[in-house]
Amino acid sequence: MPELVFFSGTMDCGKSTLALQIAHNRSARGLQGVIFTRDDRAGEGKLSSRLGLVTEAVEATAGMDLYGYLVGQLSQGGRVDYVIADEAQFLAPEQIDELARVVDDLGLDVFAFGITADFRTKLFPGSQRLIELADRIEALQVEALCWCGARATHNARTVGGEMVVEGAQVVIGDVDSPAKDVGYEVLCRSHHRRRMTSASAQAGALSPDVLPVASD
Repeated sequence: MPELVFFSGTMDCGKSTLALQIAHNRSARGLQGVIFTRDDRAGEGKLSSRLGLVTEAVEATAGMDLYGYLVGQLSQGGRVDYVIADEAQFLAPEQIDELARVVDDLGLDVFAFGITADFRTKLFPGSQRLIELADRIEALQVEALCWCGARATHNARTVGGEMVVEGAQVVIGDVDSPAKDVGYEVLCRSHHRRRMTSASAQAGALSPDVLPVASD
């Protein structure tokens, strides 16, 4: 039976890498899929992982009818055996409904990948709708780590290395260089609550007036 599967986790847990692996495995068996993505780090119409892998994808723009796009491909003689939707947290709830309809009406497996909660620990609308509709929810097994070494469970937005908890839900930043302008960092719950990023922890450890904070 076809399924809508939601693979979720924090940043740096290998979501896009797994999406690329699923696409590769099915392609090796002669299957053809459509890959949707939104705001990928590699640019529009790309699906990329931090390991350096990249492939072409369809940019799922705001207001795009994903179900209609696939019906159009099939009606023109195209072949679609499965669907991958990366960065699914950025999709609108209506687009998640369309992916569910792809499963139910077109009989295709849909594999969605995304972050569950934003830097404020609030659910992304797309992720919330996936939780409500998915046939199966899979937590990624590759655990991202907080700077303290504990399992990272929360995504933090940083500005100049300092954690912020206000602002627009979606702002493009760099997880590899969180100390430069707007960036992102994964933290354990304890350090997210205390707003302690790796940069602020290092600054505190170097300051003679601040005692080092013990790891959780």
